[in-house]
Amino acid sequence: MMKNTLFYTETMAKIFADQGNLEKAADVYRYLLENDPNRKDIFDKLFRINEQIAKNKRKSSDHIISLFREWIDLALKYNNLQKLKGLSKSL
Repeated sequence: MMKNTLFYTETMAKIFADQGNLEKAADVYRYLLENDPNRKDIFDKLFRINEQIAKNKRKSSDHIISLFREWIDLALKYNNLQKLKGLSKSL
């Protein structure tokens, strides 16, 4: 699929970033940098956006790990509860 780069401007990248759509903002900044590689300001903005994307991915994976640990803990508690029920029936 071809991208419509007609509206790939710094303003559009900033709008995407402000809306939290960091991947699209990075795409726009990359496009702008490809067309004008000497723009240090665009390079800096792309660098900051990429840092934020990486930070968000770390947060997401940390959250998934936390949920997985909670799930394992609940599964162990459930297993122990089933064992206790079995013991109480045998008494």
